[in-house]
Amino acid sequence: MRLIFIATMAVLMVGQAAAEDVLSGASLYADVARYASFGLHRFGSPGDRATAGWIAAELKTAGFEVRSQPVVLGRQYVVEQASAEVAGTSVEATPFWWPPVDKASFHLATPLARDGDVAGKILLLDLPFDRGAYLGPAHRAAIAEAVAKRPAAILLTIGNPANDRFAYNVTQEDAPWPVPVIVVGAKARGTFERALASGAPVTLDVKGHYERDVASRNVIAEIGAGPTIVVSTPMTGWYTCVCERGPGIANFLALARTLAAEKWPAHFVFIATAGHEIGHGGMELFLKNGAPAPKETLAWIHFGSSNACYAFAEGARTDRPEEERYLVLSKSAVALTDEAFAKVDAKRLVTEKQAVGELRDVHAAGYANFLGMAGRHRTFHTPLDDLAATGPEILEPVARAFVQAARKIVERGNAAFR
Repeated sequence: MRLIFIATMAVLMVGQAAAEDVLSGASLYADVARYASFGLHRFGSPGDRATAGWIAAELKTAGFEVRSQPVVLGRQYVVEQASAEVAGTSVEATPFWWPPVDKASFHLATPLARDGDVAGKILLLDLPFDRGAYLGPAHRAAIAEAVAKRPAAILLTIGNPANDRFAYNVTQEDAPWPVPVIVVGAKARGTFERALASGAPVTLDVKGHYERDVASRNVIAEIGAGPTIVVSTPMTGWYTCVCERGPGIANFLALARTLAAEKWPAHFVFIATAGHEIGHGGMELFLKNGAPAPKETLAWIHFGSSNACYAFAEGARTDRPEEERYLVLSKSAVALTDEAFAKVDAKRLVTEKQAVGELRDVHAAGYANFLGMAGRHRTFHTPLDDLAATGPEILEPVARAFVQAARKIVERGNAAFR
């Protein structure tokens, strides 16, 4: 047994120096910048397709066998233009998913109202920020109560640290709203409060359309032989999602390049999923068709949202990581994670009943040993999520910790999970 361990260690050390530069902050940040260059990453968009093509090419270059898994979701709404205008001031807007099918595009000019008789008017509604990412019962109840007042449309602000347009993840099964619900940033609230006080009409102008059976793809890549380890990350999101998705994708690629260069003695399955923001469609498909069985899987490693984003204090960026960052792990992975992530400042979320994000699906599917990272940052789920939210020095410790954890899993096998 000792000879096998020594041989494994020797294999892992071969090529380690050559792989080291892919874990540098500069290399990781370059990958985040490349992801940012594709623009909007909503499911089915040109940015979604470009991202999948880039990730596939990078994994193939690293030495993986790469294939595409078509992901077809029943519907997607495409926004061409959306604004709310009052007294010559135009504010960018986003329809709240899912818009009424018969009002995918519409033009409406009418006064605002908040109380009293709002029938036929635009109802001004504010939702407090609940620090979540998913549309939930409280949101639905608030909008249902507003719809019951028979407004022509709802103008919605959602409190969030960036005071910009915030989007909640939805599912394919969610019903369209009975009337258009249009989101504007809370920073523009004053403009609409003045319109409400003066009775000035507000003009909502939305151009968009529904697409049916919308096609995208997962990227699946495999390499090596031995115990099976799955590594996953989502690719899509509401806006550019640079720090929401970018660091996870950079970590995903860095781990892939490292283990391929060092020829780790394990069977790795890398999966980059599409459709995260509108129902986890890509992950759901992979778990049903393509994922190794739970009993055949030693471990699952997941790179979720916002795993290397700066915290802000009094509106200014700090050098510290965002406090709302969590290591999401099975109880079996606690000791391993404490060891590998000792230098990474993140709260532990040990899940016995339910995980978060796409690890929720992994856990529900019966995979016993898993670890991942997910969080939220200041510009999370808003159009302001850009390259300024992360940087080389905050990316590197996370990437190295994940590589250390994965290496220990390969070295120790089942003994890594006790």
